[in-house]
Amino acid sequence: MASRGGPYVVGTDGADFAHRQRVAAQYQISAQNKSRLKWCIFFHYLLFFVMLAKLSADILDKLDIFILEIEELEIPKPLWWEYTWCISLLLSFLGLSAVKKNKIKMMERYMMGIGVFGFCPLLYAIIYYFSDVWAYVNRGDTKHIETWQGYPYGLLWYAFILLALQVHLFSLFFARNLLTAWTSRGTKKAQ
Repeated sequence: MASRGGPYVVGTDGADFAHRQRVAAQYQISAQNKSRLKWCIFFHYLLFFVMLAKLSADILDKLDIFILEIEELEIPKPLWWEYTWCISLLLSFLGLSAVKKNKIKMMERYMMGIGVFGFCPLLYAIIYYFSDVWAYVNRGDTKHIETWQGYPYGLLWYAFILLALQVHLFSLFFARNLLTAWTSRGTKKAQ
């Protein structure tokens, strides 16, 4: 038992506790990257709601619901990649579950799913809208390209794609760091 102001153990001044107060590096990395991955997933949710707002006109049409204010916006019909990208949101639940339980296999599935349902649709969209964006950047006119509310449609999508790519890249980076930290548990340091 330690007493305040009492005697110390022979051979020590009481300052030898510091080595016992350190947290192993893999646990620090794990905690830090769990928090960062959760933020990335939060931003993924925000992007999903932006996409959902864009898809709302088509969804309401399929449900045979007419709302004049939405119809007046004249939102262009969605392409298949927009719905496919929305599937990537479901993977966030897999990622959050993996973070909560430190499950390596679940995190690997999350990473593969983000690759397939996150990056592939975005890559398709980059290729699909490239000609419109290139024409707008080179000529500066909107005569021969698709516009929405006076703005070049492809350029609006490129803004969304840029944000989504950043979120997905950071998500994969933090997920990879977590896998590295989780697989290094129980291993001894090489001397």
